[in-house]
Amino acid sequence: MKIKSSFKLLVAICLLSTCLYSCLGSKGNPKSSSATGWNYNDPKYGNIERVNYNPDGGGPNLMLVMGGTFVMGATQDQVMSDWDNIPRRITVNTFYMDQTEVSNHNYCEYLFWLGRVFGSSENKEQRAVYIKALPDTMVWREPLGYNEPLITLYLRHPAYQDYPVVGVSWRQASDFCIWRSDRVNEKRLLDKGYISALDLNPSPDNYYSTETYAAGLYTSSSPHKKADGKKASYATGTLIPNYRLPTEAEWEYAALGLIGNTYGSNIESRRIYPWDGNYVRESNPKDRNYGQFTDNFKRGRGDYMGVAGFPNDGYAIPAPVGSFAPNDYGLYNMAGNVAEWVQDVYRPLSFEDVADYSPFRGNVFQVTVTDEDGIPVKDPVTGRILKRNIDDADYEDLTSYNFRKSDYINYKDGDWESLLVDYKDISKKWSEPDATYGTSDMYTFWDEDEPSNIRTLISDKTRVVKGGSWKDPAYYLSPSVRRYLDEDMATSYIGFRCAMNYLGD
Repeated sequence: MKIKSSFKLLVAICLLSTCLYSCLGSKGNPKSSSATGWNYNDPKYGNIERVNYNPDGGGPNLMLVMGGTFVMGATQDQVMSDWDNIPRRITVNTFYMDQTEVSNHNYCEYLFWLGRVFGSSENKEQRAVYIKALPDTMVWREPLGYNEPLITLYLRHPAYQDYPVVGVSWRQASDFCIWRSDRVNEKRLLDKGYISALDLNPSPDNYYSTETYAAGLYTSSSPHKKADGKKASYATGTLIPNYRLPTEAEWEYAALGLIGNTYGSNIESRRIYPWDGNYVRESNPKDRNYGQFTDNFKRGRGDYMGVAGFPNDGYAIPAPVGSFAPNDYGLYNMAGNVAEWVQDVYRPLSFEDVADYSPFRGNVFQVTVTDEDGIPVKDPVTGRILKRNIDDADYEDLTSYNFRKSDYINYKDGDWESLLVDYKDISKKWSEPDATYGTSDMYTFWDEDEPSNIRTLISDKTRVVKGGSWKDPAYYLSPSVRRYLDEDMATSYIGFRCAMNYLGD
């Protein structure tokens, strides 16, 4: 009886397998539509395209960070008394992150390209594109310290080419991510035969960017369609997603590397640092670095590297990228070396408001500017496609105004203009309907005699900074610690690394 039942089960499995094989390719890609039965990629049936997409590792220097749930927030006493990171459970999606910080040499490649495109332009505004990208090397200057050699040598001297770039603002770091996306995609098109040669003499008015290529506005003579007539696009899986700065949640999750102390579906213990234990020295007796410092930081007042012959971490300033041991995701220097910019706009109480899946504050939704024929418009200075924020004019045909603005930076933080309310319901507004108060007013400590005297550092341009640095004590090595700085400012201890979305499961 059992034999007959087993035989019937085996026959059923074989029939199911035969049915699936007839519909699926060798890698599980359907050969025909499950909705209509029409064949894909078949001229007889209209040549409906279906791409067999296989992720190929993102771009260079990226490591896969497998997503999951974790408790984000403080893992130690907040010695600075900044009650701005109460622990809460969230989920982060799988993504890619740079294995190391962006180095001086990486950034100099960017400057070289900008100099070639914009540096010699007769247009003053176009030349300014290159000038605005230059790091502020004056961040090394100390009123009562001798760092003058670093001002002139740290960025460009070969001795420091593998050191992390510093002196870059949040805006500069974000612009680097856009440039890097274009160069990686351009190389992919060259390698896959979608363009015949790189344009070695690009002009400000016409150079390759992923957006202009996708929109058909890149008019160089070298690009051409492949022999099969197909053009590269996001729809074909040829172009990779844009590089970007990681979100605060992604950075903290990746830094902790909890995959290393997870057993089954349980996390054995919360980590204070990107490694196990409560110490900043390697505590595993079996590790060859046993007893050595785990990253580059300031041990105490006046002690940046230890004594001669027996150093703490061996580096008085930032160490070369990739120094010290990586964490369990294979990421280097997620605790020290340089602190890093992330995408988020800083608010002290974001932990109360942001989503519990892929939390982030800073969304600004935009649309492409088009001409009267619907063709995207290029910026006359940068050559990139113009974007603008969504505004009321986009919804002028609607009778109800129950929609949010495109700028979500202030959403739920008390600014009435960011609330999802009916404009006629003034009782829900933060202030009177004709008020012009904004974020700077909300977070200002007013001086009744002279209101402009006292201002806060918190604004819509204030960005979160994560991680410790060569200049910080051990407290800041915990990935949970939050700091912030205006997006247009720079320091000698803040750098950055890039991230990228992982597509699919």
